[in-house]
Amino acid sequence: METAVSAYVAANPRSKELAARAARHLPGGITRGTVFFEPFPPTIVRGQGCFIDDVDGNRRIDLLNNYTSLILGHADPRVLDAIHAAASSGTAFAAPTEYERRLAEIVCQRVPSVELIRFCNSGTEATMQAIRTARAFTGRDMLAMFEGGYHGTHDHVSAPGIGIPKAVADLVVKLPFNDAAGTERILAAHRDRLAAVIVEPIMGAAGMIPAEREFLAMLRELTRHHGILLIFDEVMVFRVHPNGAQGHYGVAPDLTTFGKIVGGGLPVAAFGGRSDVMSIHDPHHEGISFGGTFNGHPVGLAAGIATLEALTPDVLERLNELGAYTRERLAAAFAETACGFQVTGAGSLFNVHATSEPVRDPQGARRGDPVRLRTLVLSLMNAGFYLAPRGLGCLSTPMTREHIDSLVAAARSIVTAMGAPPATG
Repeated sequence: METAVSAYVAANPRSKELAARAARHLPGGITRGTVFFEPFPPTIVRGQGCFIDDVDGNRRIDLLNNYTSLILGHADPRVLDAIHAAASSGTAFAAPTEYERRLAEIVCQRVPSVELIRFCNSGTEATMQAIRTARAFTGRDMLAMFEGGYHGTHDHVSAPGIGIPKAVADLVVKLPFNDAAGTERILAAHRDRLAAVIVEPIMGAAGMIPAEREFLAMLRELTRHHGILLIFDEVMVFRVHPNGAQGHYGVAPDLTTFGKIVGGGLPVAAFGGRSDVMSIHDPHHEGISFGGTFNGHPVGLAAGIATLEALTPDVLERLNELGAYTRERLAAAFAETACGFQVTGAGSLFNVHATSEPVRDPQGARRGDPVRLRTLVLSLMNAGFYLAPRGLGCLSTPMTREHIDSLVAAARSIVTAMGAPPATG
């Protein structure tokens, strides 16, 4: 680890200086916790296609793409043209625009379970409003989510935690992912108070862990039986199929949240679902009054329209094939070197784990060696590849097999030098 840190510091003197200056006014020198890592993150000056450049002149293949939101890569001409056209007519209005109708139409056509939709500005807002919608519709107050799940940063999906009242935490129950018996038992115990179960069909922050098909089907059946609304958080995983992760699994939830690619890289998110549930937001009737100065921001919606129109089934199929190729090649390299790493994911998403054991739930991911994982990720950054500190990676449409082959070659070299993991037990 020390060698990787020393090499990184030596190659990034300007980023180090700017990180220190930023810390005078920003806690920790950043305004977004997920982009921080030791010793300091690089300061980026531009992105083009699948590459990003930092202030020290380092160019890297961007395998993070603003945490999966830039599926077309950086500065895609179609998205830039849409942004410029929308902005030239005005940046925001206290009135509807054609952009919100068009993007709503696109999403509802692609995702059959979404009959009505509302736009907001972040995945956090989307899950917050979806949960409130479920509570208002059912008249119940409790929420169930899965251990290790991430659904933004509002209180109900962050509980328990520092700064969150116990009264809020008491309204949240945790379920075991990919554990049918455990989930069934907990849902039955709280069935009369549960308004909703929220789940990522593929757990992102927990380690890009896919739900087992039988598990999601069981969850759909159980929630329907108990009158509990099922919310799919597709903020990150909408990209895995033309109809979203629910299309990939063939399971239709009651509500769905969107973000990331739905705004084409700009701050746009959404929540939607069954018309009888979403009608609680109809201003013609008494219900939830959900405002927001920048909801339906035309520039962001224009970027989202351009992005989704570019993501035809053929384009997504090619990208998902490249994702499968990435996972297969990395898994083969890890197996051949006996280095104690695994890879998980789906579609164009992947995550590396510093463990020899298969990862099927968040507990399995947490059993990995954090020092070995940090060493691999930082060493890959030194070699010209940008991933999340937790080992998350994603692909963008400008990428080719040649880019992936170079990643695999670098990873193979690094883990070979690291050697086998220390013996345990």
